Amino acid sequence: MGRATQTFSALLLTLALASCVTVRPQDRAVLADPVMQFEGDPQQAAAVRHAIENREGSMGGAGVAGGGCGCN
Repeated sequence: MGRATQTFSALLLTLALASCVTVRPQDRAVLADPVMQFEGDPQQAAAVRHAIENREGSMGGAGVAGGGCGCN
C-alpha cells in the first residue's frame, strides 16, 4: 500500500509541476487575442444571437436572467 501511495504522489506532483509555466511578454499578445475569447468573432456571435432571438421570439436579454416568455 505504501509503494502505491508514493507512486501516485510522485505522479501527481509531476503533473502539478508540469502545468506551471511562465508566459513570456511577447507570447501574451497571442494568448490575449480576441479570437481566443468565447465570442471572438463578432459576426458569428451576432448571427447566433439573431438566430436565437428568432427562435425564442424575444429580443435582447442576452446575459441577464429572463427572456421574452415572462416566466421569471
